[in-house]
Amino acid sequence: MSIARSASSQQLARETRERFVRATEGVIVPLAHAIRDRLTQQASEIGSARAMQESRDDFVTFQGQASQWVSLAQAGWRRSVGAPGAAPAASSGAKLRLELIDDDAMESSILSSRLAQLIHDKASFELSDLRLRIQFLEGTSELDANDVLRPETLAKLLVDQWLAAGLSRTLWARVQETVQQQLVGVVVKAYEDANAFLISSGVMPEIDLKSFVRRTGGSSSTSGATGPATVPASPYAAGAAQAAGAAQRQGGAHTSPQPRAFAPSAPSLTTGGSPLMVARQRAQTALLSLKRFVAARIGADASAASSSSTTTTTTTGTDGHARGAGPAATGAGSPRPFSRTFAGVIAEAEAAYRMAATQYMQGSAEQATIIQQAAVDLRRRSAELKKRAPTTADKATVEIVALMFQAILAEERIPFSARVWFARLQMPVLRVAIAEPEFFGTLQHPARMLIDRMGSCVMGFDAAAISGSALEGEIRRVVQVIEQYPETGQRVFKLVFDEFVAFLNRYLTQSDATQRVMSVAQQVEQKETMAIQYTIELRKMLNDMPVREEIREFLFKVWAEVLAIAALRYGAQGEQTVMLKRVASELVWAASAKPNRTDRARVIQDLPQLLQRLRLGMTLLGIIDEPQEAHIKAIGATLSDAFLSKTEAIPAAKIEAMAERLAHLEDFVADDGGASSLPLDANSIELLLGVDAASIEVVADTAGGIPAEDMLAWAHELEVGNWFMLDHNDRVSQVQFVWRSDRKQLHLFASADGRSFLIQVGRLASYLQAGLLVPAEEETLTVRATREALAKLDANPERLLN
Repeated sequence: MSIARSASSQQLARETRERFVRATEGVIVPLAHAIRDRLTQQASEIGSARAMQESRDDFVTFQGQASQWVSLAQAGWRRSVGAPGAAPAASSGAKLRLELIDDDAMESSILSSRLAQLIHDKASFELSDLRLRIQFLEGTSELDANDVLRPETLAKLLVDQWLAAGLSRTLWARVQETVQQQLVGVVVKAYEDANAFLISSGVMPEIDLKSFVRRTGGSSSTSGATGPATVPASPYAAGAAQAAGAAQRQGGAHTSPQPRAFAPSAPSLTTGGSPLMVARQRAQTALLSLKRFVAARIGADASAASSSSTTTTTTTGTDGHARGAGPAATGAGSPRPFSRTFAGVIAEAEAAYRMAATQYMQGSAEQATIIQQAAVDLRRRSAELKKRAPTTADKATVEIVALMFQAILAEERIPFSARVWFARLQMPVLRVAIAEPEFFGTLQHPARMLIDRMGSCVMGFDAAAISGSALEGEIRRVVQVIEQYPETGQRVFKLVFDEFVAFLNRYLTQSDATQRVMSVAQQVEQKETMAIQYTIELRKMLNDMPVREEIREFLFKVWAEVLAIAALRYGAQGEQTVMLKRVASELVWAASAKPNRTDRARVIQDLPQLLQRLRLGMTLLGIIDEPQEAHIKAIGATLSDAFLSKTEAIPAAKIEAMAERLAHLEDFVADDGGASSLPLDANSIELLLGVDAASIEVVADTAGGIPAEDMLAWAHELEVGNWFMLDHNDRVSQVQFVWRSDRKQLHLFASADGRSFLIQVGRLASYLQAGLLVPAEEETLTVRATREALAKLDANPERLLN
């Protein structure tokens, strides 16, 4: 349904798309350079003769075709903004024809869908807000399937032009991680800028929860539209067609389903990568498989409904509201309203189960019996909902969600007290899944993210540790908040997800021991990072000064550490810190040439105090006794040589400028969120704050160890609360990730027996790569539940709609 909008609104929407295309077009050339660099690196790596030859062939091939790919991609992307939705609509007959597309087209579609899915995952909320603003401007209920603002459009264009330039799918699969790393951030930023541009133009500055209330078919939309809403009969079919190009619709008689006929072997496109990337690809393959299965099952039913008219795509549901029957009625992930009657039926089932669950909990039955009662009750209510579902898509959604929650309730590693609350999420999730088909298409849907995060957190605890705990109370609060706001769709899930993550950060670090370790680790990181930054600044200051090498080394390797620990203990502008900063400039001046008698007399007069302050600083750092005397002796010899030096003296103005810069050193150092090298061991922790580090297993970076970039990326993406199996010093422990430092250099894991493992990021990446740190769960809770649901549907496909 479309509503007429003013020319200025249409122009604003067009300008937004043009800005988006310009912003994203600029990444194509750097992307080609990054791919070339990656292939160059691969070509120089040592491996088997065959692998080395393939790497060299890849490099030569891309080198010859890169410029053509860039030109084709840029030209095609610029043309695409001309007319969003200009692609010719499929004819009625084409829509109703079911056919298997060839393997090449399927593999190309899978490649582009993976890239599009990752963009969806990273930009879920920015894209959702932008979609709503564009729909508001244009008076439409959805974006066109070929709209440049859809991630699928850019992903498909890049892959298609890659093939058009003569490059292979295999080569794309080998460089897809590089493509994702270079592209995703730029696209996400472009979505953010597009939203900012529209907000500055006065378009929906605020999008609050109430604006997401799902209207019934006969009520007004938020844009002021009236009249019946059109609902796709099969959001799965639309999602499957867009994400994988799986099938077109078939009219006529109902044929026997062949769910696997639409699922070609995807593993052939998986060419290694980090375990994180492999796990994501497997998860996305599971979601695509589910979409294809459902599309194959309900495609004929949807077609039969639409075949009654060639001029309209709507039919009348059992409650009298108009529903879309055509599979192209919506794009994948587009929100869709559903009938007031069915929404009320779900609300009734939810309220009834809530009351029943309360009675189960108040009874005296065994825990296993209560879980069984809950499962049977939910199964019965799901069967009743299927009978009253107005469309085949709704019936399928009810069945799939019910099967997913059956799997979740059967997961014995989730403590009983948590499972009973998970069960109460089935109806809210069903409501979201019906209104928002993207629930089945993205791993980053807030409802999935919430269930996965809560599940991954509680599966490592035993029942006794959870029962009555603050964690159980938070899960209960989360579920109750979701139940209180049934009309807000995914936004309430996003809200409570953020709140749950914030709660985890507090809950997992609330013990005194963990707080102490965190405090020490944070300060160690700050101290070491500041020392590195101070060293860089000192090198800049002394770059053009004639300073003896011995003094340079002392300032870089010793005094930068002194200044860092002083700044940490006394503050950057504390009296002690300011004095020690001044010592650095005084030492540089004292060690420079002294051609005149006045300067030499001044050095002799100030030397005792200078040496005393140098001793004070080294003592603060823990350098005492013989090592301290060795430094003092070397400095004294350098100062003696300065008396006899015939070189030019350092001008006083330079010394004064250095002293001024040192006094405000923090204004010049860059806080870039991390350090390239961070020395760390138990001794440095004890030295810093005098804390006994016996209870802390410090796992520092190894000298010369350079972890792979994809492993570092994986380390940075670990989620607080998840459980792992850690094999350290030939002892395997189950540990929970409880804290990451501000600069993401240090990671704290806690075991059930009270031990703490403080692991530096480089070593963490190495442990992940070597399999010494392994996620306790190979896949998330909802992905596993999806896979189990699909297995049951494969074995018994008739249950989907029966």
